[in-house]
Order: sequence, then structure tokens, then C-alpha cells
Amino acid sequence: MLEALINPRKAEKGPWKMFFVGLVYASLSLLLVHWFFSGDPNLSNASGMLVVLFCIMFSFPFMYYIIKTEGREDEEVEGLYNVWQAHKDAIYAFMGLFLGFVVAFSFWNIVLQDANLLNFQIQTYCQINRPSDVQGCVQEYSSAKVNLTGSSINGVRLLSIIENNVYVMIFTLIFSLIFGAGALFILVWNASVIGAAVGIFTRYNVSEIPLGIARYAIHGFPEIAAYFITALAGGIFGVGLIRHGLRDKRFLKIVENVILLIFLALVILIIAALLEVYITPLIFR
Repeated sequence: MLEALINPRKAEKGPWKMFFVGLVYASLSLLLVHWFFSGDPNLSNASGMLVVLFCIMFSFPFMYYIIKTEGREDEEVEGLYNVWQAHKDAIYAFMGLFLGFVVAFSFWNIVLQDANLLNFQIQTYCQINRPSDVQGCVQEYSSAKVNLTGSSINGVRLLSIIENNVYVMIFTLIFSLIFGAGALFILVWNASVIGAAVGIFTRYNVSEIPLGIARYAIHGFPEIAAYFITALAGGIFGVGLIRHGLRDKRFLKIVENVILLIFLALVILIIAALLEVYITPLIFR
């Protein structure tokens, strides 16, 4: 019913429309899990994954429609600039959707103060930032009583960040090749992890949500844009293969454009890593 109320064809051309779509769907996902599963002794332990699952189910029609539409447009363009011009609306739409996810996850995570709501996401945050004391980190941050005494990331090396980002990029490409819009899982998951991290950074203070999102947006949004471009490239490749087959000249043009998109995503990932290492720590100490 929701996909009938919010038409993907109308929302795709407006990033701010997609922002509100993401805001509504992520909010519904968190609230439904909180209301119906928080009291269940078994399912409450999987709340973090249930939130992601619901958000994917709500958002799938938009991801599928955009990838299908972009696959048709890709048959008529060539060259990096023309490829970007053909697909920039889709990238902006994805980014609007993602921003809506992040705002909703951050807001409801802080307001509801549910220790289990983003439990797996907090574990992921702790594995990245306190690999030597994951259990203590999880216990501290799951209580929603946070006392931050300094920077949570120290001594991060540029090459290790690039290596990790490229790994996620490859994973996103594989997901999108196997299952068209399957990369939506990675994108929703990253949004939910940022939502958990914003809660930690802001000490679960609603008024500081904009500052918390800004903390991760400087390097996080270019990084996520690269993943969206990768997901779009994989989806376009799959649609082109199904529509034309391996021997069709139009498919070869699509392959060239897919390679250009992946190259563009890789460049953006490197820029995002540079921002994370050299710029973000200067602004948020």
C-alpha cells in the first residue's frame, strides 16, 4: 500500500522528495520494531537487523524502479561526462533517500532510548573504534549514558581506510549484480550504523543531531555516493545483459559506461578517505 501512496516515478526526479521517503520509511521501520518486537525475549535481540529488513522492504520499489529506468538511459550515452549527466538525477535521488534514513535513524535512536533497537549497529561501531575492548564499548554505549573523553578514532591510516572502502565497494557491486537492488542492504545498513554513531557522538542529545550528522557527513556522504554509483553500475550491467545479451553492440556500450561509473566511484572513495583522515579530525576533535 505504501508504494501506491508514494509513487517511485514522481519521487525519483526530486532528491528532497526522496529525502522524505527515506525519512518516513526509516521511521516506520524503527517504530514498528520498537512497538512489536521490543518485548519479545528472542526477536528483541535481533532488533538491529529487523530494522534494516523493514527499511529494505519499504524502499525496494524505489531502488528497483530507478535502476530499471537508468538501464534504458545508459544505452544512449557514452563518455564520462555524458554518463554522469545521464545518471546524476538517480545519484541525487539515492543520496536524498540515504539522508532521510540517517536523520530518521539518528532521531528515533536518541528519542526512544531503546538499548536493543540498533544493537548490531553499536557492535559494528565498537569493532571499528575499540577493537581491543568491544564488549566494554557495547555495554557503555548500549546504556545510552555516554561520556566521551576524546577522539574515538586514533592513528587511522589512509591505506587501511581505502582498503576497507574498496572492499565494501566490491561487495556492493557483487550484491547489485546478483540481485539488482540487492545493494540496498549495504546502503541501509550503513545509514543505520551512522544513526547509532550519531547517538553516541551527541551523547543522546536530540538538539545536537545536526552536529552529529555533520560529523559523519563530511567523509561519509561522498563515501556513500561512491557506493550508490557502484550499485547503479551493477544494476545497469544486469539490466543490459538481460535486455541485449553478450553479443549486442548496445551491451558493449553499457559495459564501457559501467567501467566509467566504477572508476568514478573509486576516485570518490579515495577523496572520502582523504577527508576522513585529514579534514574531519581537524573540525571535530
